[in-house]
Amino acid sequence: MGYKVAVVGATGNVGREMLEILAERGFPADEVVALASRRSQGTEVSFGDKTLKIVALDQYDFNGTDICLMSAGGDISKEWSPKIAAAGCVVIDNSSAYRYDPDVPLVVPEVNADAVEGFRKKNIIANPNCSTAQLVVALKPLHDVATIKRIVVSTYQSVSGAGKEGMDELFKQSRAVFVADEIERKKFTKRIAFNVIPHIDVFMEDGSTKEEWKVMAETKKMLDPKIKVTCTAVRVPVFIGHAEAVNIEFEKPITADEARDILREAPGCLVIDKHEDGGYITPYESAGEDATYISRIREDQTLDNGLNIWVVADNLRKGAALNTVQIAELLINRGLLKQRDAA
Repeated sequence: MGYKVAVVGATGNVGREMLEILAERGFPADEVVALASRRSQGTEVSFGDKTLKIVALDQYDFNGTDICLMSAGGDISKEWSPKIAAAGCVVIDNSSAYRYDPDVPLVVPEVNADAVEGFRKKNIIANPNCSTAQLVVALKPLHDVATIKRIVVSTYQSVSGAGKEGMDELFKQSRAVFVADEIERKKFTKRIAFNVIPHIDVFMEDGSTKEEWKVMAETKKMLDPKIKVTCTAVRVPVFIGHAEAVNIEFEKPITADEARDILREAPGCLVIDKHEDGGYITPYESAGEDATYISRIREDQTLDNGLNIWVVADNLRKGAALNTVQIAELLINRGLLKQRDAA
């Protein structure tokens, strides 16, 4: 007997990806329900070789549902996740609504799988920010060996991180450039076509953006609160795939060759690091892939025990949908989720 799974936000980029990944990985579900707002009710979405019709979230009874994969934004999650959890359904939330709640585990299975045990406090598990997820997958195996003191991260984040509207804006602006039409700007604060924008999310009092703060706070929560983190988050004109240039300072000596060997054996990591033209991964090549790719591994000669690495992943998959499904699999594989009879 399988589980009953609900996907909230099933018409969005991440929601559709969740449905695809559930089908791809043969998730043990007897029934999958696609949920969204009332205006999407009746819309059809793909689930493997099947088609599901959208059901309105506010008309769905979660009694008898085992797992809810939530990808409908922070406001919806704040309203609905506690209600869904109270019905006995475990919520795995992709928004930032509960990431910093001390009673809600923030989980990347390759990094801190044991933290999932704490889900019972609120029946909610948080999925990290897309840029943090791939970062900690690459950092964890290195931290275990040489203990990270400080990291400096510069992100190069694709427009899909801003949803369908972000992707549409890049497409329309790029087309407008070639046909000499007026450039319309709605989603981003500056033109994104053939440009980069050092601004993701809102500004905070210290001059950082919320996105940069998320990388810091989430890395500390999942990896080690003693690690010092500074980040500059940049939106780039790429449709899918986030890249990060990461400078790492360790407590213990570690060479580039040692790091390469460690990362080759690490779960979720794939090292593509040849010192030749094209011997590295770019966001374009990561699209549709599950791995976190690490390239350009080299020693930082300006630091004692310093390394530079280049980290790339599909932000819709490992940064969001895949990690959410992996958390659900973790619950099942550890025997933490008991199947319930349908109401």
